[in-house]
Amino acid sequence: MKATVDPDLCTGCELCVDECPDVFEMNDDDLAVVKVDVVPADAEESAQEAADDCPSEAITIE
Repeated sequence: MKATVDPDLCTGCELCVDECPDVFEMNDDDLAVVKVDVVPADAEESAQEAADDCPSEAITIE
């Protein structure tokens, strides 16, 4: 499973970081970025919840 964040859609609300800090972090521009190449198995559910809850629909999980 892989996560991506579209920087053009991200509003920097930090919801994904709060929901899944093992996968997401904020960069110097206060936008969310993915910090792992592959989502760890134990973080898959929370990463999907972060994507589902993203208000700007900036997160894609594949």
